Amino acid sequence: MSSLFTWKEVDPAPGEPVGPGERLSWGKTVGLGAQHVVAMFGATFVFPLIMGLDANLAIFFSGVCTILFLLVCQNKVPSYLGTSASFVAGVAAIRSQGGDSADVTGAILVAGIVLAIVGVLVHLAGTGFLHRLLPPAVTGAVVMLIGFNLAPVVAATYWPQDQWVALLTSAFMVAAAVLMPGFWSRIAVFLALIFGYLLSWICDVLFGQITSVLPTGPDAVAHDRVSWAGVEAADWIGFPSGKLADGVSVVHGPSFSLTFILLVLPGVIALIAENTGHVKAVAEMTGDNLDPYLGRAIGADGAATALASLFGGSPTTTYAENIGVMSATKVYSTAAYYVAAVVAILLGLCPKFGAIVNATPGGVLGGITVVLYGMIGLVGAKIWVENGVDFGKPVNMVGLAAGIIAGIGGVTLTITDDFSLSGIALGTLLVLVYYHLVDRGRGVEQGQVSKVL
Repeated sequence: MSSLFTWKEVDPAPGEPVGPGERLSWGKTVGLGAQHVVAMFGATFVFPLIMGLDANLAIFFSGVCTILFLLVCQNKVPSYLGTSASFVAGVAAIRSQGGDSADVTGAILVAGIVLAIVGVLVHLAGTGFLHRLLPPAVTGAVVMLIGFNLAPVVAATYWPQDQWVALLTSAFMVAAAVLMPGFWSRIAVFLALIFGYLLSWICDVLFGQITSVLPTGPDAVAHDRVSWAGVEAADWIGFPSGKLADGVSVVHGPSFSLTFILLVLPGVIALIAENTGHVKAVAEMTGDNLDPYLGRAIGADGAATALASLFGGSPTTTYAENIGVMSATKVYSTAAYYVAAVVAILLGLCPKFGAIVNATPGGVLGGITVVLYGMIGLVGAKIWVENGVDFGKPVNMVGLAAGIIAGIGGVTLTITDDFSLSGIALGTLLVLVYYHLVDRGRGVEQGQVSKVL
């Protein structure tokens, strides 16, 4: 184990890469670790807010789970595990059916275990069966229906709280992500959150309170856009504690329901594609053959998701934002990721920081989510394009059509009085069944495993 924490110190010329088993001086490594924290920061705490979970706990477990991931992958795959967006739609469906945060984390815990089992199978048996079960046509369809299924959440929950702040925040995020240079474009979510926060505060000063419907009640009420009452009351140091909006404790044990579990299981498909794409991207950048570590990476992400969910935390995934930082710096040292993980753990132990995050105005979340949810859906189209999925072939056009519409439109199949399939769960099932019903092996020729980056 001691050899895992031994990195060869190097001082490369400008532009020369630093490998996973190497590091710069500790001073520079700490600086790079801090840069990785900034890169993962916005999305890692925005998604817990959207799912109704605690941002502090998510940040804390992102650090713990990153260390777990690095250890399982023997420091060969430099990656950061932040909060996953793949389960957001499933969580929204659980809450719309009356489930609380314990139901959410219980369902995600089972999904994490399933992902871990898939990782073990890939490690032992290779990737052949995975390619056959989840060709790019299927993976792209599932990712698309997961993202676009979230459209009603934006329209009904976040956007109406403050439509003008939401509109301006989304415009800023689009501009920042596309027009800002290099690293700044990669933290567009974080910058948009700061912009929206400041804009909401200015609107409070200039226009006073706004009257809108909050997530906690059915009636419109007058309220400040920005309220820091909880921030003032929060401690500077301590473990995440208190109650979530639905009354469940921040740190809580999971509750299990088959109906709710089926709603989030499609997220496993997205995570398999995500982890596979990220491992291949890192391999391409470092020049290392990381195929032997693909199963480890998938399994580690599953174990990390299950671990976080066991205590009420958010699901995890490898982060493209941090892979982008490596692409820009050419520093692939896993030492920097350990530094980032420790910083995240320390942030998670600052309740005042969490209170600031939890005070994010609803209009700001509306502006951010209207872009993010659309991007999740369009990643599905990106998978199709990058893998050359041909929609001139009926197997792709007809085989996927019903599942996508069922998933996005919220179609319900009632099986018994107490059990039904709907939305994402039904859509994913139809995509898998209908596609393989008519494919007969032809789809595998389109490509191997779908790429997310």
